[in-house]
Amino acid sequence: MINTSKLAPYAHYLLADAVIPELPGYYRGKVRENYDLRDGARILIATDRVSAFDRNLAVIPLKGQVLTQTARFWFEATQSLCPNHVIEYPDPNVLVSKRLRMMPVEIVVRDYLAGTTSTSILQMYKKGAREMYGHRFEDGLRDNQKLPHTIITPTTKAAQGAHDAPLSADEIVAHKLLTEEQWSEVSQKALALFAFGSEMAARQGLILVDTKYEFGFDADGAIILADEIHTPDSSRYWLAESYPERFAAGAPPDALDKDFIRRWVAARCDPYTATYVDVYEKVTGLEFALPELSVAPLIRVRANLRKYFEKAA
Repeated sequence: MINTSKLAPYAHYLLADAVIPELPGYYRGKVRENYDLRDGARILIATDRVSAFDRNLAVIPLKGQVLTQTARFWFEATQSLCPNHVIEYPDPNVLVSKRLRMMPVEIVVRDYLAGTTSTSILQMYKKGAREMYGHRFEDGLRDNQKLPHTIITPTTKAAQGAHDAPLSADEIVAHKLLTEEQWSEVSQKALALFAFGSEMAARQGLILVDTKYEFGFDADGAIILADEIHTPDSSRYWLAESYPERFAAGAPPDALDKDFIRRWVAARCDPYTATYVDVYEKVTGLEFALPELSVAPLIRVRANLRKYFEKAA
């Protein structure tokens, strides 16, 4: 893990917003600023905002850079499994991507009975549900127990501020959200990505518990992986070494993901105790590249995106 003393100077090195008037097609997401260029590309700037339960809660130093670089690590590692939307990374917080027609469905892959949100199988199971997402769950399962096999639990893709709703494969096809062929293909890609991610995480002493994937279609109708992949915001990681003992004791697993914030919301704890940089280094096995403190993050981002100002004119 990174020496925390190295992070101390970055306590106020924050990118809360990244509004750049020189760029067109501005759209503000929960944690990203998005710009649609006229040539069909999209600029995504990952800020340091952190959200949970569809609400922005705080700003964590370096979070946007961690997310961008973690996703970059995984996009590059999984290119052979599924094409993705990446064009280039002109800045540590910035991705320039292909603009896609996004699927109206989010693909969530799960290996454990876990989760804190209303659409998580654990919370639904605790309320008595045994038929969820087209899957049947037996009685007597325990919190954070490994499932008999990996499952997909798709949801609707809700607008900002709204809540996703559970779906089954049959509902997706019946409601014509995707064709049967599209659902079959995207399911296979999601399961392949998850299997690869699980294997790589295991090498780092981690369990990839579950993850969310977002896919879109390019101009030719091909399925393309978008948004982010296997980051602490889109995935749940547990420490493999302590999981068996903590599960046997009925204790929550040692986690390394954004779920600490969701637990804070539920239990009123301090969300600043977790460090996103540690997640990056543990997941990737790489040293996190700290930015130059003398240059404010938004000034650096603007400078690195200057070439796109001319394309926007």
